[in-house]
Amino acid sequence: MFGNWKYIFKNIWLVLPFALVPGLFLALSLDYSAISSYAAGFFAGDPRADFIKFFRVLSFLRIDGWLGALFTVCAFFCIIVFMAAMLSVVEKHMRIGKRTLSGVFSQIVALIPTAALITSVYFVLYEVYAVVLSAVCFAACRIGATAAVYVFIILAFLLFTFILFYAATTFYLWFPCMQITGFRPYDAFVYSYRLMGKVRWRLMGAFALSFGVAFAAVGGCAFLPNIFFCAIAFVLFCALFLSFLVRMETVYFKADKLDREDELRSYREL
Repeated sequence: MFGNWKYIFKNIWLVLPFALVPGLFLALSLDYSAISSYAAGFFAGDPRADFIKFFRVLSFLRIDGWLGALFTVCAFFCIIVFMAAMLSVVEKHMRIGKRTLSGVFSQIVALIPTAALITSVYFVLYEVYAVVLSAVCFAACRIGATAAVYVFIILAFLLFTFILFYAATTFYLWFPCMQITGFRPYDAFVYSYRLMGKVRWRLMGAFALSFGVAFAAVGGCAFLPNIFFCAIAFVLFCALFLSFLVRMETVYFKADKLDREDELRSYREL
């Protein structure tokens, strides 16, 4: 499940440029004022907040002003474009062993609808998670004992995050399956879901590690000035963007036992 990092470090100058713009707008899509305010109260002994506050902390859908909303919209569309661009380059490199940009533009155009579909699915999944978890945490705040509020919030966070990871794995190999096989969306989903059965729990472990690091980093940076918070979040989201997308390809190639020409490894020889 960590072959993606091996690929990223080995080909960092190939893939890093694709992550810079999405990483910037994802960082700007975080609501710094809500996160810093809630983090200060949480660690000072007051975990209570209203529903809107919880949602602003958890969501990438900023509702604190038109500029925040613009950052969210830019992040959404930039993810679509740069996902299509990067995965077209990575898939070509893994399949034929060439790190070239020839023919990439036509592939990007062909992959834009698929990237839009996958991005929309994950955006909806995460925002539903943010809404439901915010509602449950707000309900927990009605409990009189502060210690019990802490316990319920933490348990709710762990439970709903587990559900989010499970749902995320369901669609995780859908993009590379459509990209590599050329199947229609439904057929690709059925086939990729079968492949996912081989790797689901290890993949969820990798998600948990990445999400845990991201959550701890964002929470820790909430006590820093806004400029440093955004800078660290930018680096973090660049890494997460690369990790999440490159892992799609590495896991799919391994699960479907396809040759990785960038590694000169053939399953036919095993």
